[in-house]
Amino acid sequence: MTKLGLRDSVLTLTLIPTVIIGLLLGGYFTINRYIELDEILYQQGATISEPLAIALEQPLLEKNKKLLNRVIRYTHNKHSPAVKSIAIFNDNNQLIITSNYHRSFDTLIEQTQIDSFKATHVQQTEELVTFFTPIINHTTPNSDWNTSEFQTTLGTVVIQLNRDKAVIGQQRALLVSGIIIILALVLAAILALRLSRMFMNPLNKLVLATDRLIEGKRQTGLTEPMNGEFELLREGLNTISHSMVMQKDEMQKNIDQATSDYRETLEQYETQNIQLTMAKKEAQDANRVKSDFLAKMSHELRTPLNGVIGFTRQLYKTPLNKNQKDYLDTIMLSANSLMTIISDILDFSKLEAGAMELESIQFQLRDSVNEVMTLLAPSAHDKQLELSIYINPQVPDHLTGDPTRFKQVLINLLSNAIKFTEKGAIKVDISHRLLDEEQTSILVSVADTGVGIPADKQDALFTAFGQADSSITRKFGGTGLGLIITKHIVEAMNGRITLNSAPGSGTCFTFNGVFRLPNHVFINDLPTQSLIGKRVLYLEPHKHTHHAVVSLLQEWKISVTRCHSESEFLECIEKSEINFDICLIGHMASVDDMQQLKSYVKAVRESTDYLYLMLNTVSHNMREAFIGSGADACLSKPLNHRKLCELLAAPYRLDHPTHNIDQHEQTLLPLKVLVVDDNDANLKLIYTLLNEQVELIDTAHNGSQAYSLSKSHKYDVIFMDIQMPIMDGITACKLIRESSLNEDTPIIAVTAHALHSEKEQLLKDGFKGYLTKPIDEDMLSQIICDHSPQLPVSRDKSKSTFEHSTAPFNSTRLDWTLALQRAGGKPELANEMLNMLLLSVPETLNLLNQAIVSNDCPQVLSVIHKFHGACCYTGVPKLKTLAETIETSLKNECVLDNIEPELFELQDELENLLVDANIDNNNKKDEL
Repeated sequence: MTKLGLRDSVLTLTLIPTVIIGLLLGGYFTINRYIELDEILYQQGATISEPLAIALEQPLLEKNKKLLNRVIRYTHNKHSPAVKSIAIFNDNNQLIITSNYHRSFDTLIEQTQIDSFKATHVQQTEELVTFFTPIINHTTPNSDWNTSEFQTTLGTVVIQLNRDKAVIGQQRALLVSGIIIILALVLAAILALRLSRMFMNPLNKLVLATDRLIEGKRQTGLTEPMNGEFELLREGLNTISHSMVMQKDEMQKNIDQATSDYRETLEQYETQNIQLTMAKKEAQDANRVKSDFLAKMSHELRTPLNGVIGFTRQLYKTPLNKNQKDYLDTIMLSANSLMTIISDILDFSKLEAGAMELESIQFQLRDSVNEVMTLLAPSAHDKQLELSIYINPQVPDHLTGDPTRFKQVLINLLSNAIKFTEKGAIKVDISHRLLDEEQTSILVSVADTGVGIPADKQDALFTAFGQADSSITRKFGGTGLGLIITKHIVEAMNGRITLNSAPGSGTCFTFNGVFRLPNHVFINDLPTQSLIGKRVLYLEPHKHTHHAVVSLLQEWKISVTRCHSESEFLECIEKSEINFDICLIGHMASVDDMQQLKSYVKAVRESTDYLYLMLNTVSHNMREAFIGSGADACLSKPLNHRKLCELLAAPYRLDHPTHNIDQHEQTLLPLKVLVVDDNDANLKLIYTLLNEQVELIDTAHNGSQAYSLSKSHKYDVIFMDIQMPIMDGITACKLIRESSLNEDTPIIAVTAHALHSEKEQLLKDGFKGYLTKPIDEDMLSQIICDHSPQLPVSRDKSKSTFEHSTAPFNSTRLDWTLALQRAGGKPELANEMLNMLLLSVPETLNLLNQAIVSNDCPQVLSVIHKFHGACCYTGVPKLKTLAETIETSLKNECVLDNIEPELFELQDELENLLVDANIDNNNKKDEL
């Protein structure tokens, strides 16, 4: 809606009423004049026609036409030009005489019924007004009074009058009215403009004065007096101006005082900032000292522990029976667990610094969980606790992520559950939710029947050194770091951990982690084919363990007869008409229950071919006692799915051998490929993998050699390392693009580790793509498929298998399965690449020590980058992770102090790897 100004409002309020009143009055008087002129014309016609009708009575009676003609002509001439014509009709509507016979006269005669008129009648058209007056006979021939004869009509006189004069009068009245209205409007406009000027001039001055006040000027300029209320406004503005001047002066004084105070405050802040900077530096120094202390203490603690692990490995090389090997396995697992606990100290330090990173390697979920359960089972058995694990059959076994951190979370939660549970059971359930084709979320819950945790103490558990009760430290021990580390690890896996507990009702921890699904999945190596259709009698009173084992057996397509109690078990034995193939009996195996368990063995021995016990004990003597009473073998709970399957299938594997998969001859692609890398191990691996896919392969050790070859040979694909001596990969790529036979050849960057920004820069520098080490056959096949016209050699993932091979030495730092995978399943190549890595370790340590002593950060980065590339293909995931962490940190900020703990840890791990491989660090290069 548009708002009118004062000037427009005055004009509007003045002119609109004037227009309305003028139109109403002009219309009123004009209409009255119209009616008045019409009435005058009617009166004139009646005044002429009625006397004329009386005057024509006698001539009509005498039928004196001459007299009639003289009368009407006289009348016509007297009232001309108002009268257009006068006509006389007899009583039969026949024209007797007329004063003016015009063209429309016949129409008048035809349309008018004259004999029906008893008095003067008027008809009006646009141009004429016609009067019809009857001529009455007022005389009678008889003396008798006869009213009907007295009022007889002799004829009709018709007079036509022109309306021209009346119309002219009406138009004149309309014109005069319009002129009067226009004059009134003009006068009103003049008065309105004058009135608005009387208001606007003072108002404009007041507005200008207000603008001056807004601009901060001291004078308003309102010196001349004004009329009426405007004078009050002028005085008010002058008063406001004076007050503003006073306030401005006062405000300036306050500003000056505040500025002075502010300067004093700034000086205080500067002093405090200097103190804070000094305190920050002291805190950083203290933090650096703490990191140094943690790193050195970690080194000192690992040294004797490495001795335990080393001599345990030496014992592995001596003749051992089955029980001794089990004991050594437990010692090794415990030592590794202790090593992990020591690493927790560094983990917490990394958490505080925000430097914790997760590995991304392929692992088998069920084997990782079994390692944790085997490690913690003795503690649960000592307290007579039922420790059971159920993994949903739909959960994928092959995942890509950080198995060490996953096991660390599980160990922390299970250790707490065992620690705070005096009787009952501890249940582990694992399920999953598929997020997309490449990721899945693993959901793990750990429930116990322990003391429980009050609601007001639960939040404190996930803080550093937080525990539900201070007395717990004295009763159970512990530092209170486990759950805070667990929480951060779970969050790093894009998951969350929750707690549900109540005093006396136990505790249930639930967490989830997001893992990637690997592209390459190996076949299931469990001998399940020989178990299909086997009849198994299974007794297990504990519901969770019962459900978990039955799920496994059904997954292996075994026919299971379930028994939850002794009565059901004995009833099945009595009713069975044929023997069972296998009988499984699960029991707590306490000393008090030994006789009962032996009675079960005796009762079922004749009804089954093979009898196996599953006991909550690791006692060799107890297991031997039960085997002596008739059982074929004993397994410790919780069940390892791999051991259970191998045990059940052992008697049948000769009857059902595994059929070898037919190996079809593979056709090599007609491609010529150039591979460029300064690391001999990397070069040999890529050459070996490509040799199974393409026909021709050339190699170069630096960018200069690659550029020379590209000028004389045409290649289909070029694989180029980035950091090389003489000429790096980026420079070589640019030269090849500028002038060679391979300007259009796709060049693929091969790098051990590249940040996201570096990968984008590689594409801008001319590379068509990039491969991140470690490289396998699928990655090479995909690159060839994407960047060459030939299709890669097809391989069926479901049929991929590795040649059986054992590791050259036992070491927790060596993942031989991963090494075989990186070598394409070739044990000879895996051994050769491992040898090359081990032989390069002394030189790497020497160069690294020299660079650290001289504080040469670029040299450290160069050594670490080269070592990282070698680790990608030799199955040493922890060393690869350390090298990747150090390289990433140095690329972001080349400061050695930031990665000092990691450097110490890397040096320790390299020395331990040499000890495991029996290689002397003093430049001894004995063969493995």
